[in-house]
Amino acid sequence: MRIASALHLFVLSLGLTATAGAQTREEPALPYSPSLNLNSMDKSIDPCQNFYKYACGRWQKDNPIPADQTSWSVYGKLYQDNLNFLRSILEQAAHSSSPRDAVSQKIGDFYASCIDEAALERNGLGPLQAELDAIAQLKSVRELAPLVARLQITTGGYRTILFRSGSDQDPDNSEQVIASLDQGGLGLPDRDYYTKDDAKSKETRERYLQHVQKVFELLGDYPEAAKKNADTLMRMETALAKASMTRVERRDPYKLKNKMKVPRLEELVPNFSWKTYYSVLQYPTIEILNIGDPGFFKEVNAALARESLTDWKIYLRFHVADSSAQFLSEKFIQENFEFYRKYLRGAKEREPQWKRCVKFTDYMLGEALGQAYVRSVFAPHLKQSTLDMVRGIEDAMAKRIQALDWMSPETKQQALTKLRGIRNKIGYPDRWRDYSSVKIVRDEFLANVQQATAFEHRREITKIGKPVDHGEWEISPATVDAYYNPQMNDINFPAGVLQPPLYDAKLDDAPNYGDTGGTIGHELTHGFDDEGSQFDAQGNLKNWWTKEDREKFDARTKCVSDQYSQYVVVDDVHINGQLTMGEDVADLGGEILAYIAWKDATKDKNLQPVDGLTPEQRFFIGFAQWDCANERPEDLRVRAQTDPHSPAKYRINGVLVNMPEFAKAFSCKAGQPMVKPADKVCRVW
Repeated sequence: MRIASALHLFVLSLGLTATAGAQTREEPALPYSPSLNLNSMDKSIDPCQNFYKYACGRWQKDNPIPADQTSWSVYGKLYQDNLNFLRSILEQAAHSSSPRDAVSQKIGDFYASCIDEAALERNGLGPLQAELDAIAQLKSVRELAPLVARLQITTGGYRTILFRSGSDQDPDNSEQVIASLDQGGLGLPDRDYYTKDDAKSKETRERYLQHVQKVFELLGDYPEAAKKNADTLMRMETALAKASMTRVERRDPYKLKNKMKVPRLEELVPNFSWKTYYSVLQYPTIEILNIGDPGFFKEVNAALARESLTDWKIYLRFHVADSSAQFLSEKFIQENFEFYRKYLRGAKEREPQWKRCVKFTDYMLGEALGQAYVRSVFAPHLKQSTLDMVRGIEDAMAKRIQALDWMSPETKQQALTKLRGIRNKIGYPDRWRDYSSVKIVRDEFLANVQQATAFEHRREITKIGKPVDHGEWEISPATVDAYYNPQMNDINFPAGVLQPPLYDAKLDDAPNYGDTGGTIGHELTHGFDDEGSQFDAQGNLKNWWTKEDREKFDARTKCVSDQYSQYVVVDDVHINGQLTMGEDVADLGGEILAYIAWKDATKDKNLQPVDGLTPEQRFFIGFAQWDCANERPEDLRVRAQTDPHSPAKYRINGVLVNMPEFAKAFSCKAGQPMVKPADKVCRVW
């Protein structure tokens, strides 16, 4: 994906009206923000010294991070501007007196149940009581299977209980869906938080223990018992974490391919009743399934024998409460914020409830809210104009492949076959997701969350044994992002990413290609990065390289990894170049492709300078300004461990030092920071 944020971001350039209760208030029209903004630049900075500062320096000075945010960017700023628009959709839908269709009823009542803070307080812990009672009534460890199944299908929506389950495309036959299992079950963002011995990691574990203790106290435990329970929880999670794969290991799709039949799974984890588990979840007959991390499930099996029933109840009580905390009363919401947003990521204040409710609605009922969003913001002509740009960049990729001096004709032919097989999905799904089975009521927010969570889990289960639906999307239409799916071999551009200032019909092609063209090229290159390149044109995990070509490719991607590993994220923390390799390769390849496609699209035009900037300079400034950002050190530290994207400044400068076209555009000289020696330039695609 092009952007690093964990939140869904939305973009809009329209005025709007929002309603609150029975009152209607006018919101100011959102300012038009061009995709190349001269006011964002700091021309006192030499572009050959630090181009990111040159392109974004004034933006950074003029846009400090708001107290309720962990970072602030062009996307984030537009997202906050746009929240009022999405709010207006939801509040209008929430008014029971308004005529409503089925979709409006779902999103309106879901939002209404979330925004009613008085009801959340009245309900207290009540909405979670059935799950807590079921845990308390557990009679033996052998009874864990049906209870875990029940909790997984309804609890939270943001976290897994013990492990992940669902369905995936068969890595050997991408046209079929099979059952899947994978590691999970942790409360901290990554397994490394439990295993590293540096001072900050130890501090974070201690702070997590305090958070866990507080959650148990909120559940009614006395402080002494809560502290003891927190120690038990940490011990159990640490064992699971040590058995989990690292994020770098998980970038190798072959390590995640471990297909087996159910009897083999039962041999691997005999202490868990899989037959009961799959029966409770109403899985169809499973011929074969894929286990993402068999080593993790060996530890689950050992823990089932090692840990007492009392300890398993402690584990389940915490995860049920903590994963649902954002949907409960004030004291749970606040404690969740204090640890996950304030301590871990540096936010100073909580977001107002209505903003959180908009996000929850988009996350839980994204294609329902997306229908209203698309009707309001996505002009039909954008689909065709985007497709034209995509095809131009695909043509540039084809030419690039054919011209490579390090790849054999045999591998080139396979690469071109894969390129021609890519599906381009633009704007929104051709067929909307049917939420008719999701029961939403106005005064039971957690119950609504559980309904939406169960719907998604069951939707995943019902895919098993069926052909793949190539029309399906992984993110909502309002999301400002794009993604490539290696098993689908498709690129997806939601409506949200095709709005100003990311794609700006009012400006010339140069900044549009630098920004949106770079996004298209980025996603296209993901099909040929260190991970995506291991899947063939049909999306099967299959080697299509000669041995010699693969070795040359690996050496070239290692150049990128080594470059980024030298960059410091915060304090003494460096980028993990192996973790970010795929995104870094996509950033570099994408911008090269965008530049080639832009040159080809404008070859017959007499391009002239605008605002004192040459067309080439405008292309590169447009590229840089898509990622103008300020980031809190706490957030940077978390992302250094968990995010496959590099920090904003390196996503720009790290690319441009490998593009001689940039140095030429700004007359940069050898020896300047933005110019690499020719023999050190990284060249992949």
